[in-house]
Amino acid sequence: MARNWEAHYEQAAEIDFTPAPLLIEAAEMLPPGRALDLASGPGRNALYLAGLGWNVAAVDSSPAAIRILRERAAASRLRIETQVADLEAGAFRIEPGAFDLICDFFYLQRDLFPRIKDGVRCGGTVVAEIHLRDGQPHRFVLEPGELWAEFRDWKILYYSEGLRAGHGRPSARIIARRA
Repeated sequence: MARNWEAHYEQAAEIDFTPAPLLIEAAEMLPPGRALDLASGPGRNALYLAGLGWNVAAVDSSPAAIRILRERAAASRLRIETQVADLEAGAFRIEPGAFDLICDFFYLQRDLFPRIKDGVRCGGTVVAEIHLRDGQPHRFVLEPGELWAEFRDWKILYYSEGLRAGHGRPSARIIARRA
């Protein structure tokens, strides 16, 4: 059964706005540039990057999530380009070679990988963490080694699979640079 994201984001008081640990690690290695936060939700990662001086675009299919992101960005005096768009329906186009960083946290749409890769400038970076198959009946999960294989032709700066502290499901995590 699909999650009702609108109802989820209406509980804004319960939303964790802590940026993804892997993104924090990657951002420490990168000079600010242009970033894209795919399936951004209410913007924990977009807000973090904008606070570091990145020019950030954030896209999500949930109007409630984007509204929260816009409110938090305004309250923090951060400028983030936001768009409500259904990625699965192709309602958002990743501009080729337009981004220094694309992040994808816990969103899996396999046919988006080629567009993500094309959207990163030479020398740019992809940071992603996506759930792995764990024996439960989840639809949007990677097979072991699948994320690594998607970026095998890039310079993989970091890769791991499995459980991480504070997270109940296994995931694949990658930081990869386009040559």
